[in-house]
Amino acid sequence: MITVFITDTEHGDEERFLWKGGCGMKGTKCLWAILIVAIAMSFLMGTSVYSYEMRDGKKVIVYGERQPAPNIDPSQFYDWSTRMLQQALYDALLKYVGNPPKVVPWLAKSWKKSKDGKTWTYQLVKNAKFQNGDPVTAHAVKWSFERTLSLKKGPAWMLMDFLDKEGIRVIDDYTIEFSLKSPYAAFEMALPWWYIMNPKVVMANEKDGDSGQEWMKDHSAGSGPFRQKRWEHGVLYELEAVEDYWKGWGNPKHINGLIYKIIRESASLRMGLEKGELDAVAGLNSDDFDAVVKNPNIYVTNDPGWTTFGLKMNTQKGYTKDINIRKAICYAFDYSATIKVYNGNAILEDSPFPRGMKGYIPCPNVYRQDMKKAKEYLAKAGYPNGGFELEYVYVSGLEEERLIGLVLLDNLGQLGIKLNIVPLVWPNMVARASKVETSPDLTAVFTTPILNDPDVVAIQYHKDSWGKYYGSHFYQNEKAWDLIKEARFTADWKKREKLYKDIQIMIMEDAPEIFGMLYNRRWAFRKPVKGFVFSPMRLTSEIDIYPLYIED
Repeated sequence: MITVFITDTEHGDEERFLWKGGCGMKGTKCLWAILIVAIAMSFLMGTSVYSYEMRDGKKVIVYGERQPAPNIDPSQFYDWSTRMLQQALYDALLKYVGNPPKVVPWLAKSWKKSKDGKTWTYQLVKNAKFQNGDPVTAHAVKWSFERTLSLKKGPAWMLMDFLDKEGIRVIDDYTIEFSLKSPYAAFEMALPWWYIMNPKVVMANEKDGDSGQEWMKDHSAGSGPFRQKRWEHGVLYELEAVEDYWKGWGNPKHINGLIYKIIRESASLRMGLEKGELDAVAGLNSDDFDAVVKNPNIYVTNDPGWTTFGLKMNTQKGYTKDINIRKAICYAFDYSATIKVYNGNAILEDSPFPRGMKGYIPCPNVYRQDMKKAKEYLAKAGYPNGGFELEYVYVSGLEEERLIGLVLLDNLGQLGIKLNIVPLVWPNMVARASKVETSPDLTAVFTTPILNDPDVVAIQYHKDSWGKYYGSHFYQNEKAWDLIKEARFTADWKKREKLYKDIQIMIMEDAPEIFGMLYNRRWAFRKPVKGFVFSPMRLTSEIDIYPLYIED
């Protein structure tokens, strides 16, 4: 009799299998037979439908993605990975849910606005508490808004034109009033981005008057449904459910924790999901996504979204400062290739605004591949035969962006233009895009509207967005800037609608970027993981983990 021990390293379990009667072979052949059986048993265990981790009777799922979250301070920074963690750790007055997206009460139970649209009053729930037990009061709301406005980082830009610290007033412990400097139709739509922090915790960790910024990069002070556990930058971030979360849990089978694991290669994400080492993934390339669709232990989501993909061109420096070169690039690009890269799960952009957003129009002056026009514009720029090199920067490990770079390489090669394709990890890419001097000639960027209002897209083409990743084109057009500001401060929708029509056409004419495509938002889950709800207001690969649960 031969005893074979197989250890499941993911769950720490050890199984014993008995092989009776020998193997009927001698020496090396017998050893090989044993090894084959051991491998087969190990494979069967690794593909168990119970893919989540069990820790002291609690269910913890593992989410695989490529992008780290180096700064989780709600007043300093946001991108999709950061916001996914912030939303688990913090609460806001309101929250986006569903598709089509709508705002629902959260820390605020009700609200009203004045007839002139300038005064907004919010009544808070009275049972909300921070994770250290302190109550969430109007004083904490006021302090949190003031901190974000003072630092002028993160979401501050959304409201800085309309709200200052003097306009925030505590009526009582559970009533807060905002008096805007001018009406802003999208005010309530911005509030899900303004997370409420515990001032006592933050200021207890202040150093040299920094308002706790350094400490808050990798610590939290929220009232959200999850708290921090392990926090290993560049490796993983672990969250643990707050079992007595003030808002309760919608499902008794809710997950007890989540490990956000950073895996940069699509093939590794797919393998981890198929083996049961990962419970949910985003960021699969199109071929890997199509492959996991066929796996009986996996289900996928595939929803049209508002996330746009574009190649932002630096309009202030180098060859791309010349509008004729930018137009030559726009006409040279093979737009249909972007759809092929996503295996048909995308549609082409025909406006700076995503299709479906309020105020969107299909622009009459949209660019499509036309090599004759491309050569004409290149000649206008004084480079009829090209003869120069451009830099294309994309997110390291994002295969679709690499493939699109190869398409552009071929397209520009026909004009005599060389293309240097450079992969960078996201934080380094953001850093380079923050300054005119260092921003690449072309930067591959996905952007998702964070408000259900056209202002949030238009403002990306205003000088106020210079230095942010979505403003890495450093677009300059004084007339367009004036129209964007006018539309921001106009309450009448009919007037705004006309302004946004003119803004879209004007931006398209100036060609600050290659307006590429809108791709379907796609995730893949192991079968036991339930509760995912798609909302186009969530960024790129962000999911709301609060409603997730396990169905054995």
